[in-house]
Amino acid sequence: MQPYAASFLPIPIASPMMMRHLLRCLVASVVLLAIAQPALAQAPQGVRLQNYTWTELRDQIRAGKTTVIIPIGGTEQSGPYIAVGKHNVRAEYLADRIAEKLGNALVAPVVAYVPEGSYAPPTSHMRFPGTITIPDDVFEKLLESAANSFAVHGFRDVVFIGDHGGYQKDLKQVVAHLNKTWAGTNARAILPAAYYDASSDGYAQLLRQHGIRDDEIGTHAGLADTSLQLAVAPQMVRLSQLRNAPKPGAADGVYGGDPRRSSVELGQMGVDAIVSRTVDAIRKETAGR
Repeated sequence: MQPYAASFLPIPIASPMMMRHLLRCLVASVVLLAIAQPALAQAPQGVRLQNYTWTELRDQIRAGKTTVIIPIGGTEQSGPYIAVGKHNVRAEYLADRIAEKLGNALVAPVVAYVPEGSYAPPTSHMRFPGTITIPDDVFEKLLESAANSFAVHGFRDVVFIGDHGGYQKDLKQVVAHLNKTWAGTNARAILPAAYYDASSDGYAQLLRQHGIRDDEIGTHAGLADTSLQLAVAPQMVRLSQLRNAPKPGAADGVYGGDPRRSSVELGQMGVDAIVSRTVDAIRKETAGR
Protein backbone atom coordinates (compact mmCIF):
# COMPACT_ATOMS: atom_id res chain seq x y z
CA MET A 1 0.00 0.00 0.00
CA GLN A 2 1.40 3.40 -1.02
CA PRO A 3 1.72 6.16 1.57
CA TYR A 4 -1.20 8.65 1.55
CA ALA A 5 1.04 11.58 0.63
CA ALA A 6 2.09 9.84 -2.59
CA SER A 7 -1.42 10.25 -4.04
CA PHE A 8 -0.97 14.02 -4.45
CA LEU A 9 0.25 15.40 -7.79
CA PRO A 10 2.83 18.18 -7.82
CA ILE A 11 1.33 21.68 -8.20
CA PRO A 12 2.90 23.55 -11.12
CA ILE A 13 4.28 26.99 -10.40
CA ALA A 14 3.24 29.70 -12.91
CA SER A 15 6.03 31.24 -14.89
CA PRO A 16 6.66 35.01 -14.74
CA MET A 17 5.33 35.31 -18.33
CA MET A 18 2.11 33.55 -17.39
CA MET A 19 1.68 35.75 -14.31
CA ARG A 20 2.07 38.90 -16.43
CA HIS A 21 -0.53 37.60 -18.90
CA LEU A 22 -2.99 36.83 -16.11
CA LEU A 23 -2.42 40.27 -14.60
CA ARG A 24 -3.09 41.98 -17.94
CA CYS A 25 -6.33 40.00 -18.36
CA LEU A 26 -7.43 40.98 -14.87
CA VAL A 27 -6.71 44.68 -15.47
CA ALA A 28 -8.55 44.58 -18.82
CA SER A 29 -11.61 42.99 -17.19
CA VAL A 30 -11.69 45.65 -14.47
CA VAL A 31 -11.40 48.45 -17.06
CA LEU A 32 -14.20 46.99 -19.22
CA LEU A 33 -16.44 46.65 -16.17
CA ALA A 34 -15.75 50.25 -15.19
CA ILE A 35 -16.66 51.43 -18.68
CA ALA A 36 -19.78 49.27 -18.91
CA GLN A 37 -21.31 50.23 -15.56
CA PRO A 38 -21.97 53.92 -16.39
CA ALA A 39 -23.27 52.94 -19.82
CA LEU A 40 -25.77 50.56 -18.26
CA ALA A 41 -26.95 53.32 -15.95
CA GLN A 42 -27.45 55.94 -18.69
CA ALA A 43 -30.87 56.96 -19.97
CA PRO A 44 -31.70 55.52 -23.39
CA GLN A 45 -30.58 57.47 -26.42
CA GLY A 46 -32.74 57.98 -29.45
CA VAL A 47 -36.28 59.06 -30.23
CA ARG A 48 -38.35 55.90 -29.79
CA LEU A 49 -40.81 56.37 -26.96
CA GLN A 50 -40.98 52.66 -26.16
CA ASN A 51 -37.33 52.62 -25.03
CA TYR A 52 -37.92 55.04 -22.13
CA THR A 53 -39.33 54.51 -18.66
CA TRP A 54 -42.36 56.52 -17.62
CA THR A 55 -40.27 58.80 -15.39
CA GLU A 56 -37.80 59.43 -18.21
CA LEU A 57 -40.71 60.29 -20.51
CA ARG A 58 -42.18 62.64 -17.92
CA ASP A 59 -38.84 64.44 -17.78
CA GLN A 60 -38.51 64.50 -21.58
CA ILE A 61 -41.93 66.14 -21.91
CA ARG A 62 -41.11 68.68 -19.19
CA ALA A 63 -37.86 69.46 -21.01
CA GLY A 64 -39.75 70.36 -24.19
CA LYS A 65 -40.25 67.18 -26.17
CA THR A 66 -43.95 67.83 -26.63
CA THR A 67 -44.34 66.48 -30.17
CA VAL A 68 -45.07 62.81 -30.72
CA ILE A 69 -45.11 61.16 -34.13
CA ILE A 70 -47.39 58.18 -34.70
CA PRO A 71 -45.99 56.20 -37.66
CA ILE A 72 -48.62 54.16 -39.47
CA GLY A 73 -47.59 51.30 -41.72
CA GLY A 74 -49.60 48.25 -42.69
CA THR A 75 -48.94 44.57 -43.24
CA GLU A 76 -49.58 43.71 -46.87
CA GLN A 77 -48.18 41.90 -49.86
CA SER A 78 -45.71 43.89 -51.96
CA GLY A 79 -45.01 41.49 -54.78
CA PRO A 80 -42.69 38.48 -54.73
CA TYR A 81 -39.57 40.49 -53.88
CA ILE A 82 -40.43 42.71 -50.87
CA ALA A 83 -41.34 41.40 -47.41
CA VAL A 84 -44.87 42.04 -46.14
CA GLY A 85 -43.69 44.36 -43.33
CA LYS A 86 -42.47 46.98 -45.81
CA HIS A 87 -44.72 49.83 -44.69
CA ASN A 88 -44.13 49.17 -40.99
CA VAL A 89 -40.35 49.27 -41.18
CA ARG A 90 -40.34 52.22 -43.56
CA ALA A 91 -42.79 54.35 -41.57
CA GLU A 92 -40.83 53.79 -38.36
CA TYR A 93 -37.47 54.49 -40.00
CA LEU A 94 -38.69 57.71 -41.61
CA ALA A 95 -40.43 58.81 -38.39
CA ASP A 96 -37.12 58.36 -36.55
CA ARG A 97 -35.28 60.53 -39.07
CA ILE A 98 -38.00 63.20 -38.96
CA ALA A 99 -38.01 63.27 -35.14
CA GLU A 100 -34.22 63.53 -35.01
CA LYS A 101 -34.28 66.58 -37.29
CA LEU A 102 -37.14 68.22 -35.40
CA GLY A 103 -35.27 67.87 -32.13
CA ASN A 104 -38.36 68.13 -29.92
CA ALA A 105 -40.16 64.94 -30.95
CA LEU A 106 -40.49 61.32 -29.91
CA VAL A 107 -41.77 58.42 -32.01
CA ALA A 108 -44.63 56.19 -30.88
CA PRO A 109 -44.71 52.45 -31.69
CA VAL A 110 -45.64 51.85 -35.31
CA VAL A 111 -49.26 50.95 -36.14
CA ALA A 112 -49.01 47.73 -38.15
CA TYR A 113 -52.71 46.77 -38.38
CA VAL A 114 -54.63 48.88 -40.89
CA PRO A 115 -57.56 48.58 -43.33
CA GLU A 116 -56.47 46.49 -46.32
CA GLY A 117 -59.82 45.55 -47.82
CA SER A 118 -62.27 42.71 -47.31
CA TYR A 119 -61.55 39.14 -46.23
CA ALA A 120 -65.05 37.78 -46.96
CA PRO A 121 -64.48 37.47 -49.85
CA PRO A 122 -60.80 38.49 -50.05
CA THR A 123 -60.22 41.56 -52.22
CA SER A 124 -57.18 43.57 -53.34
CA HIS A 125 -54.08 42.77 -51.24
CA MET A 126 -56.09 40.33 -49.11
CA ARG A 127 -55.89 37.88 -52.00
CA PHE A 128 -52.22 37.35 -51.11
CA PRO A 129 -50.96 35.51 -47.97
CA GLY A 130 -49.52 37.71 -45.23
CA THR A 131 -51.83 40.70 -45.66
CA ILE A 132 -53.74 41.69 -42.50
CA THR A 133 -56.84 43.89 -42.49
CA ILE A 134 -59.02 45.55 -39.88
CA PRO A 135 -62.26 47.58 -40.31
CA ASP A 136 -61.95 51.33 -40.88
CA ASP A 137 -63.89 52.22 -37.73
CA VAL A 138 -61.62 50.04 -35.57
CA PHE A 139 -58.57 51.65 -37.16
CA GLU A 140 -59.88 55.15 -36.53
CA LYS A 141 -60.74 54.39 -32.91
CA LEU A 142 -57.29 52.91 -32.35
CA LEU A 143 -55.62 56.09 -33.60
CA GLU A 144 -57.95 58.36 -31.61
CA SER A 145 -57.29 56.40 -28.43
CA ALA A 146 -53.53 56.56 -28.93
CA ALA A 147 -53.68 60.31 -29.58
CA ASN A 148 -55.82 60.94 -26.50
CA SER A 149 -53.35 58.96 -24.42
CA PHE A 150 -50.52 61.22 -25.55
CA ALA A 151 -52.55 64.39 -24.98
CA VAL A 152 -53.35 63.35 -21.40
CA HIS A 153 -49.64 62.99 -20.66
CA GLY A 154 -48.64 66.41 -21.93
CA PHE A 155 -47.84 66.03 -25.61
CA ARG A 156 -49.11 69.11 -27.42
CA ASP A 157 -48.65 68.13 -31.06
CA VAL A 158 -49.66 64.62 -32.18
CA VAL A 159 -48.41 64.01 -35.70
CA PHE A 160 -49.73 61.19 -37.88
CA ILE A 161 -47.64 59.96 -40.80
CA GLY A 162 -49.20 57.23 -42.93
CA ASP A 163 -47.06 55.26 -45.37
CA HIS A 164 -49.94 53.65 -47.27
CA GLY A 165 -52.41 55.37 -49.60
CA GLY A 166 -55.43 53.24 -48.75
CA TYR A 167 -56.19 54.83 -45.39
CA GLN A 168 -55.34 58.49 -46.00
CA LYS A 169 -59.05 59.39 -45.84
CA ASP A 170 -59.28 57.71 -42.43
CA LEU A 171 -56.37 59.80 -41.16
CA LYS A 172 -58.06 63.00 -42.30
CA GLN A 173 -61.22 62.05 -40.45
CA VAL A 174 -59.31 61.16 -37.28
CA VAL A 175 -57.39 64.45 -37.26
CA ALA A 176 -60.55 66.49 -37.88
CA HIS A 177 -62.40 64.69 -35.09
CA LEU A 178 -59.53 65.06 -32.62
CA ASN A 179 -59.10 68.77 -33.27
CA LYS A 180 -62.82 69.31 -32.80
CA THR A 181 -62.70 67.37 -29.53
CA TRP A 182 -59.55 69.17 -28.36
CA ALA A 183 -60.82 72.67 -29.12
CA GLY A 184 -59.86 74.96 -26.25
CA THR A 185 -57.01 72.72 -25.06
CA ASN A 186 -53.27 72.80 -25.72
CA ALA A 187 -53.36 69.61 -27.80
CA ARG A 188 -53.53 69.48 -31.55
CA ALA A 189 -53.51 66.71 -34.16
CA ILE A 190 -51.46 67.18 -37.33
CA LEU A 191 -51.47 65.27 -40.61
CA PRO A 192 -48.63 66.71 -42.74
CA ALA A 193 -49.71 66.19 -46.34
CA ALA A 194 -46.07 66.56 -47.36
CA TYR A 195 -45.21 63.09 -46.06
CA TYR A 196 -47.44 61.10 -48.38
CA ASP A 197 -47.14 63.60 -51.23
CA ALA A 198 -43.34 63.38 -51.13
CA SER A 199 -43.38 59.58 -51.02
CA SER A 200 -45.82 59.23 -53.94
CA ASP A 201 -46.25 61.95 -56.59
CA GLY A 202 -43.29 63.99 -55.38
CA TYR A 203 -40.94 61.02 -55.46
CA ALA A 204 -42.21 59.93 -58.86
CA GLN A 205 -41.36 63.38 -60.21
CA LEU A 206 -37.81 63.12 -58.83
CA LEU A 207 -37.39 59.74 -60.50
CA ARG A 208 -38.55 61.11 -63.85
CA GLN A 209 -35.93 63.84 -63.57
CA HIS A 210 -33.32 61.07 -63.25
CA GLY A 211 -34.43 59.26 -66.39
CA ILE A 212 -36.77 56.68 -64.86
CA ARG A 213 -39.80 55.89 -67.01
CA ASP A 214 -43.40 55.90 -65.77
CA ASP A 215 -43.78 52.24 -66.74
CA GLU A 216 -40.99 51.48 -64.26
CA ILE A 217 -42.00 53.75 -61.37
CA GLY A 218 -45.34 52.06 -60.66
CA THR A 219 -47.80 52.61 -57.81
CA HIS A 220 -47.19 49.47 -55.72
CA ALA A 221 -44.06 47.29 -55.56
CA GLY A 222 -42.62 48.96 -58.64
CA LEU A 223 -39.28 50.72 -58.93
CA ALA A 224 -40.23 53.59 -56.62
CA ASP A 225 -41.50 51.35 -53.85
CA THR A 226 -38.61 48.91 -54.13
CA SER A 227 -35.92 51.61 -54.25
CA LEU A 228 -37.29 53.26 -51.11
CA GLN A 229 -37.17 49.92 -49.33
CA LEU A 230 -33.61 49.25 -50.48
CA ALA A 231 -32.57 52.56 -48.92
CA VAL A 232 -34.44 51.90 -45.67
CA ALA A 233 -34.14 48.12 -45.12
CA PRO A 234 -32.31 46.30 -47.92
CA GLN A 235 -32.64 42.95 -46.15
CA MET A 236 -36.37 43.06 -46.89
CA VAL A 237 -35.82 43.06 -50.67
CA ARG A 238 -34.99 39.82 -52.50
CA LEU A 239 -32.66 41.67 -54.81
CA SER A 240 -30.76 38.76 -56.36
CA GLN A 241 -34.03 37.07 -57.34
CA LEU A 242 -35.44 40.36 -58.63
CA ARG A 243 -32.46 41.07 -60.89
CA ASN A 244 -32.89 37.72 -62.68
CA ALA A 245 -36.70 37.72 -62.83
CA PRO A 246 -39.00 38.45 -65.77
CA LYS A 247 -41.02 41.64 -65.43
CA PRO A 248 -43.63 41.04 -62.69
CA GLY A 249 -47.23 42.10 -63.14
CA ALA A 250 -50.55 42.47 -61.34
CA ALA A 251 -50.91 38.71 -60.88
CA ASP A 252 -47.69 38.87 -58.84
CA GLY A 253 -48.91 41.82 -56.78
CA VAL A 254 -46.87 44.44 -58.65
CA TYR A 255 -49.04 47.26 -59.98
CA GLY A 256 -48.04 49.46 -62.87
CA GLY A 257 -44.27 49.30 -62.64
CA ASP A 258 -41.07 47.36 -63.15
CA PRO A 259 -38.80 47.11 -60.09
CA ARG A 260 -35.83 45.47 -61.78
CA ARG A 261 -33.72 48.66 -62.02
CA SER A 262 -34.35 49.64 -58.39
CA SER A 263 -31.36 50.86 -56.41
CA VAL A 264 -30.31 52.18 -53.01
CA GLU A 265 -29.18 55.45 -54.62
CA LEU A 266 -32.60 56.13 -56.15
CA GLY A 267 -34.25 55.20 -52.86
CA GLN A 268 -32.03 57.47 -50.78
CA MET A 269 -33.04 60.38 -52.97
CA GLY A 270 -36.65 59.67 -52.01
CA VAL A 271 -35.85 59.24 -48.32
CA ASP A 272 -34.09 62.61 -48.20
CA ALA A 273 -37.00 64.35 -49.90
CA ILE A 274 -39.63 62.77 -47.65
CA VAL A 275 -37.76 63.65 -44.46
CA SER A 276 -36.86 67.23 -45.38
CA ARG A 277 -40.29 68.13 -46.73
CA THR A 278 -42.12 66.58 -43.79
CA VAL A 279 -39.89 68.33 -41.26
CA ASP A 280 -40.55 71.66 -42.99
CA ALA A 281 -44.30 71.01 -42.99
CA ILE A 282 -44.39 70.11 -39.28
CA ARG A 283 -42.33 73.13 -38.32
CA LYS A 284 -44.68 75.35 -40.28
CA GLU A 285 -47.72 73.79 -38.58
CA THR A 286 -46.24 74.18 -35.09
CA ALA A 287 -44.65 77.61 -35.49
CA GLY A 288 -45.57 79.84 -32.58
CA ARG A 289 -46.99 77.01 -30.50
